[in-house]
Amino acid sequence: MIRKYAPAALAALLEELAAVDEAGAARAALAGLAADPGMLVRLDEYARGEWCPSRQVGARMTDEAPLTVALASTHRDGRVRERAVASMLAVPSEDLVPFLVLRTSDWARPVRDRARAGLALLLADRPGKYLGAMLPVTTEIERRMRGTFAVAQARAALSIASPETRRALVASPHPATRRFIWNLGLDWGWWSPDELIALSDSGPDPRIRTRAAEDACRDALWRRREGVLHRLAGSRLPEVRAVALTGLVRTGNDPEVVKHLDDPAPLVRALARDAARRTGVDALARYRTAVLTAPTPPAIAGFAETASAKESPLLEPLLRSSEAKVRIAAVRALRLLDAVTAATMIPLLGDPSSVVVREAANALRPMARTVSADLLWQLLADPGVARRRASYRLLTAFPVAAALRAGLIAATDSDPRLAMRAQADVTRVARSATHQAWRYGGPPDLVITAEEGSGLDALLCGAAPALSPDTVDSLTSWLDAAVS
Repeated sequence: MIRKYAPAALAALLEELAAVDEAGAARAALAGLAADPGMLVRLDEYARGEWCPSRQVGARMTDEAPLTVALASTHRDGRVRERAVASMLAVPSEDLVPFLVLRTSDWARPVRDRARAGLALLLADRPGKYLGAMLPVTTEIERRMRGTFAVAQARAALSIASPETRRALVASPHPATRRFIWNLGLDWGWWSPDELIALSDSGPDPRIRTRAAEDACRDALWRRREGVLHRLAGSRLPEVRAVALTGLVRTGNDPEVVKHLDDPAPLVRALARDAARRTGVDALARYRTAVLTAPTPPAIAGFAETASAKESPLLEPLLRSSEAKVRIAAVRALRLLDAVTAATMIPLLGDPSSVVVREAANALRPMARTVSADLLWQLLADPGVARRRASYRLLTAFPVAAALRAGLIAATDSDPRLAMRAQADVTRVARSATHQAWRYGGPPDLVITAEEGSGLDALLCGAAPALSPDTVDSLTSWLDAAVS
């Protein structure tokens, strides 16, 4: 994405577009630009600011071909842009509407006024024809706080558009356009209860799904359609289930809500526990039974949310479960109960599941120095990426000499993510050690023997290709001073 918007790439694209002569290729080029509104906006900004068209291109700016008019609308000369806008309005075309929308935020008032008047007339006359072409670039410039006029016109046009047009726009391939239509429809009450239910399951983002679910549940409460609430309570989306269960609570259907005590979502479990309290159900007893007999991740999480740290020993046998998801849930539950011990977590650093290893490292981080350094150095050379990442995370909590050694070893790791993090940490240590910019106290204390200094020098030589020259020089000086 960044390369596509790089100045060199934009300049090359503009020159290629300017050289297009064949009508079919020109239409395809315009369609391609409209399909990527982000690139179109960036292309317009670059063309007006930095692109200097060749003489041949400049001579063709008077041509009435759609692609030439589109390029002329991005010219740095305001008079050329104004003539381009006039050409767009003389022979309106859906292909040129995105470029017309861009000119509604032009800094030159004559260009801006003519484009705004023309866009308003086009949308007033034929909203169904031009809305689909204008909305993608309108939502893009709205994000840049330059689309106030275009957004207002889109809203006005949608208010008079037919339901068929609105539903066609909802199927747009552009997520921002779909989100714009759905939000507007929710604000203005366009969607039927059945459409709201469908939107609750398949909306473009969580916020819209939640809003649709709230509207659907509100309608169901008014119409006493408890079946809708039951249906939404079984949604695959936790935010929708939470809204539906809130509706069931308001209808007095607490027993149905209690059935969700072992829901995967924390908010849903909280709602279910509140309903259990009102109905006299002991939620903790249910969780305790599940942990002892048939543990599942939601039940383990619910137990941790309800029990006290005194009951944490019930979770320790789950750390040896044959199911990785149960071991993961047990580690997280122990962290939530603040009942983590080094003795229970250290064996999990060698777990076959990478997620278990990561969770164990997260749990051990506050007590990292209680872990055997020899074990961590062994794990830092382990073939498993997750184990190397976990050991490195714990070693960085050790004194600066050990943390620096770990960083120099991991800076050339085969795992790009680990290597990048180690390089950043080593650079930070180098800057802390040499720059006169310490806010509190002096540089970190580096207490090493001559033998340890030689080892760090050797590691620094090996990691030098992965580090900047300044970092290498700073560390070399720091190590020499520490040994001497």
